[in-house]
Amino acid sequence: MTSDATSDATSDTTRTDSTAAETERLRELINGARCVLFDFDGPICRLFAGYSARNIAQEMVGWLARQGLQGLLTEQERAHPDPQFVLRTLDERQPDSDLVDALKDMLTREELKAVPSAWPTPYADPVIRTWDARGARLAVTTNNAADTVHRYLQSRELVDCFAPHIYGRTQELHQQKPDPYHLNRALRAMGSDSKSALMIGDTADDLEAARRAGVPFLGYGSTDRKEKLLREAGAQTVVRSLDSVLRVLREKA
Repeated sequence: MTSDATSDATSDTTRTDSTAAETERLRELINGARCVLFDFDGPICRLFAGYSARNIAQEMVGWLARQGLQGLLTEQERAHPDPQFVLRTLDERQPDSDLVDALKDMLTREELKAVPSAWPTPYADPVIRTWDARGARLAVTTNNAADTVHRYLQSRELVDCFAPHIYGRTQELHQQKPDPYHLNRALRAMGSDSKSALMIGDTADDLEAARRAGVPFLGYGSTDRKEKLLREAGAQTVVRSLDSVLRVLREKA
């Protein structure tokens, strides 16, 4: 065997071993979870699939400008595509203000408008129903509005899998992830120990919130970029598709 062939064979073996180890870690996470905390936008659906989040952020910035308050954001911040970022940044500079309350209400209205065009994350519905049928307690812990989550889940006939454990944006924006506030609320309400829970999220903020709550974490990285960001943040187990989760759940059936 040539040195190149030997190298290729070794590389293939390493990849196989790595895949097998990650699959086993996935099984351990799933089999150990008595309580599952889902982030919403990403692991359950793409909320803004047909309704641009960037446009919402720009509408918020435009509203600020009409109030003569565009100077509260830098030029770079005014161009940011994430309305959650715009809201959090303003709250840091004008905490508990009528201005922040108005923008918070605006964002909630826009999220609700986005629900009819949201795309279900592939395999999310059967994962949720299967986990619920297996007896796990399910919750949503999100920075989106709880009303938005409830309306979406209702449209998919999934709300009974979660209700009443839907924990979303509160008046206190400093409680948003990466703060573990929503996760801790869910754990307390369901009487769950953090070590027997599992958080499924798609951002570094989700991972940090899980770390601070002491909850094991499963990353959902649906693209190369998202997977890379999660792994760089320290996520040990990341799936590209929830099909991987569904297969493990069905092994238990």
